[in-house]
Amino acid sequence: MTAPITSTLTALADNASKFDNLTTAALRIATGLFLMPHGAQKLFGMFGGYGLEATGQFFESQLGFSNGYLAALGAGSVEFFLGLTLALGLFTRFSAAAITVMLFVASSVHFGAGFFWTEGGWEYPILWAILALSFVTKGGGDFSLDKAFGIRF
Repeated sequence: MTAPITSTLTALADNASKFDNLTTAALRIATGLFLMPHGAQKLFGMFGGYGLEATGQFFESQLGFSNGYLAALGAGSVEFFLGLTLALGLFTRFSAAAITVMLFVASSVHFGAGFFWTEGGWEYPILWAILALSFVTKGGGDFSLDKAFGIRF
């Protein structure tokens, strides 16, 4: 029973570099696309969100931001627009850096609720921040608009 598993794992290890570009693209695209609906909730009231005005009021009254509207606009824009550029692999490092910062700030808001996301905790934003951070160092990869246009930052 272990021989087929061992041979399969060995074959995967021997060919891993062939799939690295595909997995990098898949992770980058998923990370960007999974952020976009959260931005759409804040900015446009889509997907059960409250839109910019109400989200801004929540950021002020519940989260303590002095200018909740501006904070909601910033967070929603990073999630939506830079999520899109991350998914496309366009200005990947810049987009990923801004997303990382925004998600670490978001995580700080969730620290009081503990670890588990189901309880409003910080595990989800930290996970996405670390994924985004990987693209700050890695870049967009071979299947990105950065590569197609020769963008290196």
